[in-house]
Amino acid sequence: MKRITRTVRLACAMAVAGALLAGCGPTGGTKDERGTVAGMDMQGAAERADEMLYATVGAIKPEIEWVHDTTTTGSCDVTRYWTVMTIVSPQRRGNFLGVVEGFWKASGYRIKTVNPSKDMPAIYATSPDGFGISVLFGHQGQAFFEVTSPCVKNSKVAPPTKPANGATYEGETAVPTPNVRSDFWSAETPVAGTTPSP
Repeated sequence: MKRITRTVRLACAMAVAGALLAGCGPTGGTKDERGTVAGMDMQGAAERADEMLYATVGAIKPEIEWVHDTTTTGSCDVTRYWTVMTIVSPQRRGNFLGVVEGFWKASGYRIKTVNPSKDMPAIYATSPDGFGISVLFGHQGQAFFEVTSPCVKNSKVAPPTKPANGATYEGETAVPTPNVRSDFWSAETPVAGTTPSP
């Protein structure tokens, strides 16, 4: 199977988002009488999610190629999904996750869960203002990022304004599995000086 259907990928991502949201209310800011974050609507939350994602991928060196994926909305939250098109080899996934985790900790995010699975590792965190953020590896080693907002005021949500740094795959029924090789991230050897994963 060379591609994952958007429906299957979305179902998996929504299940993860549900796990992130469970018991995870805003940890910063104030809430109004309805329990939503005061002064923020879904569009503002989507823009905040984009900022978090741009900052995260910007911290990954060498640069990776990524594309915008689905945006979903609940009764009072919004989730942005991004898909990584760079091939990250099994030997380099620990380094990839280490860079992301280090950046999140330096940004004040609280690491909630680390899944050390060899095939589908993941990290789940929460920002100081209550946004859930995660990175996980899925089908054929493809990496995915997502950010889910806390409860905010209902509004329309526009697509991200900043273009992805790679192909957009417009007209495709699904984003392909990773297809961009990197001399560093795609290398099938451990980084010098590190211990190979068992």
